[in-house]
Amino acid sequence: MRSRTAVLIALLASAYVAAQMLADISSLKITEVAGLSMDAGTLVYPFTFTLRDLVHKVAGVRVARALIAAAAVINLCMAGLFWVVDRLPALEGVGPQTDSFGAVLAPVWRIVFASILAEVVSELIDTEAYSAWVRRFGERRQWGRVLASNAVAIPVDSLLFVLVAFAGVVTAGEVWEIFTTNVVVKGAVTVVSIPWIYLVRGRSPVVEPSDQPPASGATLP
Repeated sequence: MRSRTAVLIALLASAYVAAQMLADISSLKITEVAGLSMDAGTLVYPFTFTLRDLVHKVAGVRVARALIAAAAVINLCMAGLFWVVDRLPALEGVGPQTDSFGAVLAPVWRIVFASILAEVVSELIDTEAYSAWVRRFGERRQWGRVLASNAVAIPVDSLLFVLVAFAGVVTAGEVWEIFTTNVVVKGAVTVVSIPWIYLVRGRSPVVEPSDQPPASGATLP
């Protein structure tokens, strides 16, 4: 059983980090959905909130927080690697994938820092909102863990990202449009992903002992 749990945690953590990386790369492109502007990373990033919830349920709050920090470091390292690769000399005649690498993947540092800041702050808020719901309802109404935590974290994430990445670069109307579209799309993804919370079994007890002070006279293992 422990082996299966370890494999599940590894798969969920890998999916979380992969979704973060794909979202950060995709965020370099501003696109349109139903005539409204948004960064393309919004197509992937909302899934990270529910994946974080799954990690929290299976592995506990400390692992969820560690995963958030690890993903931020990995994304920063990815941007740094792209920056280094962009500065390496390109071998002529290989093809557009070499000639245009920097034009596509060289980091826009303002967007990189906006993404990482928004991810860390919003995911930590998501963690606290999830924990509060579990303390209130325990194993009941698990759908609410996803809905409530994401409802708090998504607007914070979208607002931080849009302001840091685009304020002063595009018009105020475009900033508001990107923010609104991000919130709507991320909210829709949240609703679709709610059933995922029932696919994994949670820790027992629900709240980690390490998150509460030991009882009087109790000894730690």
